[in-house]
Amino acid sequence: MVDRLKQLSFQVSATTPPPHPLDPLSASEIDTVVALIREKYAPVNFNAVSLDEPRKADMLAWLANPENTPPPGRRADVVCIAPQGKVYDGVVDLDKKEVVEWKHTPGVQPIITMEELQDVEHICRQDPKVIEQCGILGIPPEDMNKVYCDPWTIGYDERFGSNVRLQQALMYYRPHVDDSQYGYPLDFCPIFNAETKSIIHIDIPPVRRPLNKAPPNNYHVKSIEESGGYRTDIKPINITQPEGVSFKMNGRVIDWQKWNIHIGFNYREGIVLNNITFNDKGNVRPVMYRLSLAEMVVPYGNPEHPHQRKHAFDLGEYGGGYMTNSLSLGCDCKGAIHYMDAAFVNRAGASTVIKNAICIHEEDAGILFKHTDFRDDSTIVTRARKLVISHIFTAANYEYCVYWIFHQDGTIQLDIKLTGILNTYSLNPGEDTHGWGTEVYPGVNAHNHQHLFCLRIDPQIDGQENTIFQVDAVRGPGEVGSAENKYGNAFYAQKTKFTTPVEAMSDYNGDTSRTWEIANTNKLNPYSKKPVCYKLVSREVPKLLPKEGGLVWKRAGFARHAVHVTKYADSQLHPAGRHVPQTSGEPSMGLPMWIQETSTESIDNTDVVLWHTFGLTHFPSPEDFPVMPAEPMTVLLRPRNFFDRNPALDVPPSYARTPSQVAAAAAKSGCGCDPKPKGDGSSVLVK
Repeated sequence: MVDRLKQLSFQVSATTPPPHPLDPLSASEIDTVVALIREKYAPVNFNAVSLDEPRKADMLAWLANPENTPPPGRRADVVCIAPQGKVYDGVVDLDKKEVVEWKHTPGVQPIITMEELQDVEHICRQDPKVIEQCGILGIPPEDMNKVYCDPWTIGYDERFGSNVRLQQALMYYRPHVDDSQYGYPLDFCPIFNAETKSIIHIDIPPVRRPLNKAPPNNYHVKSIEESGGYRTDIKPINITQPEGVSFKMNGRVIDWQKWNIHIGFNYREGIVLNNITFNDKGNVRPVMYRLSLAEMVVPYGNPEHPHQRKHAFDLGEYGGGYMTNSLSLGCDCKGAIHYMDAAFVNRAGASTVIKNAICIHEEDAGILFKHTDFRDDSTIVTRARKLVISHIFTAANYEYCVYWIFHQDGTIQLDIKLTGILNTYSLNPGEDTHGWGTEVYPGVNAHNHQHLFCLRIDPQIDGQENTIFQVDAVRGPGEVGSAENKYGNAFYAQKTKFTTPVEAMSDYNGDTSRTWEIANTNKLNPYSKKPVCYKLVSREVPKLLPKEGGLVWKRAGFARHAVHVTKYADSQLHPAGRHVPQTSGEPSMGLPMWIQETSTESIDNTDVVLWHTFGLTHFPSPEDFPVMPAEPMTVLLRPRNFFDRNPALDVPPSYARTPSQVAAAAAKSGCGCDPKPKGDGSSVLVK
């Protein structure tokens, strides 16, 4: 075993440069971790092996002086499941080649892996009780190969608690292998024990709903061709960069248009962006220490049992990284692409790699700025481009497309697109949905639901001492006709400083165009005399609709408010808690617990984390079926009082003419006219 560890260590050092401290674990490092765990604690199944991120203080010290400061050590965060379902959390020091932490964590269930999910369908097809229920609905035993299920974590069910590792099977039927099963939902729900690999219970509704008899409603190529064919009036759009891309990669660090960003990736959050800086005329200014999509919850709105269990925490219960797609050129990404792979561990402890897990490319972003003077037709127009760092993950029926976008003017943008297929349930002819869902196709009931995402923002606006302000547009004081507001037109930005975590729990208000500022109050803009800051602009911020005190409200405490603010702590990465499956919400893990423990702690002018929950409420419609057109949402982090002037003035214009150039052109033509230049839209700079 010792020789094998030396060999693995040699492979890393001999074939690759030393990794950046924030780089994800390589396949070789994962193999080393597995070997160390097995040597000491076998037999176990591996749930997760991921980078244990260095302590922030150690990272900042190294970043400030990398030539003279040793880099933080490489450590792995490990989750294993031993026989009888015992969960163990561990830490492995990769430099010392030793397990430095190993503890039994009772009463929790870690992430449900893709391997575990894939066990359920096979078991369901063979279970006599499932076969019996299928027969009641009109499916004969010889057709069990046409029965499918989407396995979900059970969420929480008080009948079973948290000590037994469970999944619920949402059942479907496919008349033909190419048909979409979501057009044929079945009305019962088996419960699967992952330890014994058996069905231990079946939830059966009081009113049965036999198998849907409607014809298939499909989206595959043959089905579309048979139902009228594809459009024929679409001409190709080719995206080319004949001189190559404008970014440079140094390992996992990217330089692009004054931005410098480390790109990480883990099994849970997916993309993690670190040490984000902007080169402001030679002054490299820190902007964000860490950005990630930290959690999400999808609560469904049907109160009937067992639909209350349908509230998936797709990151905390399954892992956005584990579910990520291998991306394809021309389909998921278009243009000149740089890809990054992702390495994980499987249940048996073997390292596995998802090719092309991250896509990095540039896109045209329309007009960056423009002005035409109406007096003389002098013009400047500058087109923008953006850098897109993306990944896509599939959570059973839904696809989530995650795009981190950087702009030349210092703006950071997070776009999320929702597509895939609605979660469906069976419906009898003429049955009333009671408003909890929509009949999107005969016999197909798509329940109301929300998609609520939690963005973790760890800022460093010109340093670690930051303060969060709530900003509301409000009317000025004084009645119409008064000396101070005679015409009633005064309004201003009212800023409320958050000083404690309890005070900082705030909600969105569209009436006041509410935003939030992440400010460094120790540094003022020389012109505005206001603190340098980045502004959080987010307008798709629905309230958590499940009621206070209910199951979802208790389990998804991070979603109770649009904004929470906590003082930084190395261990506080996951706003719904470290282990999310089958939590009861008593107590509410993650943010509610952290805030309760530090309710009076100052968050003024210190190292803080801003947690922002945003998303959408989805009332399904037939246009969303049989596959849903992508629905986008956007969050912006925009510089405010951060720069002395427009930071993108030095982006070469696409066309520019001063008044004197216009006049000279008119005089030269001899006709007083100002002929417009002809061209193909490429850059024209008049000197």
